[in-house]
Amino acid sequence: MQLAYDGSLYHGWQIQPNAITVQELLDKAMSTYFRQTIETLGCGRTDTGVHATEFFAHFDIEGLEESKALNAVSGINALLPYQIAAKKIILVKDDAHARFDATARAYKYFIHFEKDPFKINRSWLVKDKLDLDLMNKAAEQLLNYHDFSCFSKSNTQTFTNNCKVTTAIFEEKENGLVFTIKADRFLRNMVRAIMGTLVRVGKGEIDIEDFKSIIESKNRSNAGQSVPACGLYLVSVEYPYIK
Repeated sequence: MQLAYDGSLYHGWQIQPNAITVQELLDKAMSTYFRQTIETLGCGRTDTGVHATEFFAHFDIEGLEESKALNAVSGINALLPYQIAAKKIILVKDDAHARFDATARAYKYFIHFEKDPFKINRSWLVKDKLDLDLMNKAAEQLLNYHDFSCFSKSNTQTFTNNCKVTTAIFEEKENGLVFTIKADRFLRNMVRAIMGTLVRVGKGEIDIEDFKSIIESKNRSNAGQSVPACGLYLVSVEYPYIK
């Protein structure tokens, strides 16, 4: 299933005790509609307050034909809160996996510079002046490295902290900036930690050589603080069998 959600009201994607999550509400809606227990597995996990304009989850179901999938989307949406939208159901092979089959993911992070009531929980308000050119020169360095341990949460269940970043760029947008980053995989908290470090470059607190040294140190304590979740959006997940 392809879906999208505003994460402002939810404690991330993944089901957890004593907290409302996107996965919990989706599973309930789908189980109700299909009249059988549905358990989804997402393409990744987004943290509390993070949004997704494109997200995929796989699930097993008995007796769903392609002709009925379109009607199912409408029915499921009627059972979901307004902040979560089912977009499409795609029939795939039995061994398809939403997380491990993904070949690339892309995130965007939004910053604005003036108080704006319409950007609450949608973008991060930054009051400092940032050097866009310097931040882009630092962001380019991400393409030259593979080990991003310095931007990862500790004690995660990953076998490697290596990622291949193919895009990392800031652009000016509507009295603000948007940072786009694309890679074959991402570590937990990676984008928000990268943003926190690049903003330090933009403020003149560290230079590009410092930024490179932080990456080479592989030490999370050397990198910048994680920026707020409100500005982060998962915007693209790519699969070899979905066009």
